[in-house]
Amino acid sequence: MKRWTAIGTLLFVAIALGFPKSSTAQEQAATSEGKRKVTNRVMPDYPEMARRMSLRGTVKVDVVVSSSGTVKNVELKGGHPVLAQAALSAVKKWKWEPATHETHEPIEVRFDPQ
Repeated sequence: MKRWTAIGTLLFVAIALGFPKSSTAQEQAATSEGKRKVTNRVMPDYPEMARRMSLRGTVKVDVVVSSSGTVKNVELKGGHPVLAQAALSAVKKWKWEPATHETHEPIEVRFDPQ
């Protein structure tokens, strides 16, 4: 009887904690809340130091996008310093649909070691 109780307890703990996800996931999501549609989104590399620290978090940036859709300027608005450089490097490579004028696009890049 103790054996079944132990097995049941272990099963419950495994389900409650969830099964481990693949550690190859570098980035959970990158969202654009701006006015223009992103046509090419480059996913950031998950920094090795962040991986060792099991660091997760969101990096917020403000992007000035030229009328042609290329990044003109990226400004860090918040986020963990270990994750910030990876987010900035990736967002600089993004492309947006062309427009008649440049725009400011708020971006959030979410990192999760899972």
